[in-house]
Amino acid sequence: MTELQFDISDSAAKRIAHLLSDEPAGSVLRVSVLGGGCSGFQYHFEFDATPPASDDRLFEKSGAKVVVDEVSLGMLGGSQIDFVETLGAAAFEIKNPQAKASCG
Repeated sequence: MTELQFDISDSAAKRIAHLLSDEPAGSVLRVSVLGGGCSGFQYHFEFDATPPASDDRLFEKSGAKVVVDEVSLGMLGGSQIDFVETLGAAAFEIKNPQAKASCG
């Protein structure tokens, strides 16, 4: 069985590290998949200072720490979190090769 991976882009790592600098010591960005949204699932992002659970996986890059629980990782395996800035907005974006549909 291959181990599921979750990639952090350079721009996401920079933004996450910056945001974590304002959070309590030991905080991580928790990424999870929840039911709901227009395609049946939605991505949820939150800063979390509690110790990771036994089924959490920690991914790190350039000072950015991202935790994904085992169930969510099953749906996010092979994905990348990116931070995208456009003229009108800035947001984290999940590039998920497993996604069959997305919202417009």
